[in-house]
Amino acid sequence: MKKILITGGAGFIGSHVVRLFVNRYEDYQVYNLDKLTYAGNLANLSDIEHMPNYVFVKGDIVDADFVSELFITHQFDAVIHLAAESHVDRSISNPMDFIYTNVVGTANLLNAAKAIWKNSSADHLFYHVSTDEVYGSLHNPDEFFTEQTPYDPQSPYSASKASSDHLVRAYHNTYKLPVVITNCSNNYGPNQFPEKLLPLCINNIRNNKPLPVYGKGENVRDWLYVIDHARAIDTVFHKGKVGETYNIGGFNEWRNIDIVHLLCQVMDKKLGRTAGESAKLITFVTDRAGHDLRYAIDASKIMNELGWKPSLQFEEGLEKTVDWYLTNTNWLESVTSGAYQNYYAQQYK
Repeated sequence: MKKILITGGAGFIGSHVVRLFVNRYEDYQVYNLDKLTYAGNLANLSDIEHMPNYVFVKGDIVDADFVSELFITHQFDAVIHLAAESHVDRSISNPMDFIYTNVVGTANLLNAAKAIWKNSSADHLFYHVSTDEVYGSLHNPDEFFTEQTPYDPQSPYSASKASSDHLVRAYHNTYKLPVVITNCSNNYGPNQFPEKLLPLCINNIRNNKPLPVYGKGENVRDWLYVIDHARAIDTVFHKGKVGETYNIGGFNEWRNIDIVHLLCQVMDKKLGRTAGESAKLITFVTDRAGHDLRYAIDASKIMNELGWKPSLQFEEGLEKTVDWYLTNTNWLESVTSGAYQNYYAQQYK
């Protein structure tokens, strides 16, 4: 049975990847390594926690000795590395957490993989999941990020992810470690921590609280439904060429203010409110420091070479997302209250 380590598997994107691999591949033993920080929530995986091919391990990738021992003990065949600090605002206020987890943590995983695969790397893979934010900001409306776009990170978060990308490539070039990298656009969908734009606004509309929008709301992002991202990771893991980078995007560019207005319309309809009622909650706030104007992914490579494409347009995905949060209000209230942090607290001290 092939042993797959998925780091950050209790988080937003990671939980969807873990679920997909556990349900789709009975011949894979899937190990979910997560530190269970504020963004990690085992309730995200309550539906598969008793599956025979699933194992949860609590631990910190910054702890080099722990990581090394984990690899020696389990002899993983492959790694899908999603564990990361990921919120830009938090990186501005506390950049060192991002440097330790995203840079040092990645180096620890690379070193551990290199040590146990040194004599048989052909049958292994280190898959590093990254972000389009490493490319900086686009100013020309006709431009898109490609795999050849030079790196130009503008926040401590994106700089830490750019650093980890470079480390992964360096270990491939120097040590011949078998790696692939993907850089993905903004994700949305079920289980996203409500510090992010869409779940934050969904929850605030439910509770008639202000909807904070940075600056004038003119920043543009390319949006991808999280389950489509999990499908893309599955595709790259099984079909991607070692040493290559693949950009993953949804071909769904939206200005933040337009997304919030659309969300308000959907929420008014779902909650039986008067049209325009939720939009009155929109509040413009001081722009984020170093806020990139536009991200947009050219995902032609993964589509043409590997056959993946997104299944949902944004309007359909947004409606599915709203339905999930309105159906799972207990999950949302548990997270916003902090009660979720007691989930399995005694079992995983």
